[in-house]
Amino acid sequence: MRPYALYGLAAILLALSFALAQEVDPREEAKRQKELLLQTGGILPTELIVAQGEELFFRKGPSGKTMAECDFGLGKGVLEGAAARLPRYFLDTGKVEDLDSRIVTCMTRVQGFKPQEVKRSEVVAVAFYIASKSTGHRIQVRLLFPEERALYALGEQLFYARSGARDVGCATCHVTYVGRRAGVLPYADVLGKDQSWTHWPAYRYSNDQAWTMQDRIRACYGNIAHPQPALYSTPILALELFLAYNNNGALVEEWPAFVR
Repeated sequence: MRPYALYGLAAILLALSFALAQEVDPREEAKRQKELLLQTGGILPTELIVAQGEELFFRKGPSGKTMAECDFGLGKGVLEGAAARLPRYFLDTGKVEDLDSRIVTCMTRVQGFKPQEVKRSEVVAVAFYIASKSTGHRIQVRLLFPEERALYALGEQLFYARSGARDVGCATCHVTYVGRRAGVLPYADVLGKDQSWTHWPAYRYSNDQAWTMQDRIRACYGNIAHPQPALYSTPILALELFLAYNNNGALVEEWPAFVR
């Protein structure tokens, strides 16, 4: 199932209006675009993707099991508030996993799919569905295990590191140039105060795509002209853990979100 077919025209309208609103406050513009999409399409892309994710969550895999047999940190099949506590260390895999990588673990270890059978679009859809169960919860990420603390330390190093052709890094936008452009790079918010972790997963109306935090991090690396880390890789997980921990206590007002 491809949910995007139902709102192609609305997406074109959004893209046109977006081009005329580059300097508008991004949060206010997102609200406006959201209302426009509801008026033109009658439904939000996030709703369609969540519905697709729900179907996939209860689809039986080769093992005959659904994802309801998976533990996302609070017990088998318990989704309420689970995404707000990720990334975290899982005893069954012996490693720290975020929502995306945990879904892959579920699909391969529990449902019996081969790694090459796991589709990124399906992982994103399921992530949207599971995340929707954490709306109204607060971020609660802990550093209890040595593996979590080590990954957090790596994430902190990566966040402040400067590299790539432009000699910039995450902190260039989110610490040094907060609230203004860093050359050709977009406006950014301050780490830990803008509650940026609660913006993802999200539907980006500016490019008509559904992204999780993994996609957002990869795009950021592309913005700074740096090779993008592979999906589910250690650098991405490290940055996610660092960002999530620094947004502890933030209220998840809406997951998945609707952003620029």
